[in-house]
Amino acid sequence: MDKHFSPITLCCQDKFDKVLRTCSQRTSDYTFANIWGWTDYYGLELNCSDNMVWVRQTKPELVHWAPIGDWDSVDWEKCDLMNTPGAKFTRIPETLALQWQEIFGDKIILEENRDHFDYVYSVEELIELRGKRFHKKKNLFRQFLKNYDFEYKEITPDCVEEVLEMQLDWYRWQEEKNSSPALVAENEAISKVLKEIDSITNLTGGTLRVNGKIIAYTIAEPLGDDTIVIHFEKGNTHFKGVYQAINQMFLENTAPDKKFVNREQDLGEPGLRKAKLSYQPVDFMKKYEITVR
Repeated sequence: MDKHFSPITLCCQDKFDKVLRTCSQRTSDYTFANIWGWTDYYGLELNCSDNMVWVRQTKPELVHWAPIGDWDSVDWEKCDLMNTPGAKFTRIPETLALQWQEIFGDKIILEENRDHFDYVYSVEELIELRGKRFHKKKNLFRQFLKNYDFEYKEITPDCVEEVLEMQLDWYRWQEEKNSSPALVAENEAISKVLKEIDSITNLTGGTLRVNGKIIAYTIAEPLGDDTIVIHFEKGNTHFKGVYQAINQMFLENTAPDKKFVNREQDLGEPGLRKAKLSYQPVDFMKKYEITVR
């Protein structure tokens, strides 16, 4: 592989998306919107060829993400990185991790990273909210419908400034309770993606208004033919049931033709893990850390 890595620009998008379509397993990390949003925080760089894109992280240390492309077409035993003792990889999807394990055996150390597992849900279940498992969600959703004069609309470039204002308000509410570097980084990633919503291919989402003011939003994009991935979802919790409402309305209005919704990982944060589990995932997309011996 060519060892030249470059900073990510919007010009990389077409090649990135073309190569991503050849991947046999696509997790939430490997969409251009996600890479673009987090590029500054992780110091992400790309190495692009016609049939493969390598991603590396330079902050806080040098570590490679999974290469993007047709994994079955690569002679991995001739790959320089896979023959470099001490080389580290993160966020490796299960399909590629098991392929490497079969090829390299004990030449690599393979470790599951539960904090990075993607949560996968049934779109139909999260739209209908049927049964005892979803009783609390359904109840909160009904309270929202009953108590507020709301309007749901698809997110468009002309409302981005309003969404950014709502995001800044949300960030300030959270900062008052618990300021953290992760909160700052996420706010910057959201702003970076929102500002390019008309340039990043396939981004979609929804806004929820009460009395004409945005109180919740979702930013998402297709991940393969049968899945939609939710990158960001924020709501003003002064409105009871707001998260149940934006989640249900977005899926019902924008993704009813999808089978699954990927709501990304919990990063090991206990509150976030509890919330994601409460929506009854039907599957997890496992990811691994790998070190070359």
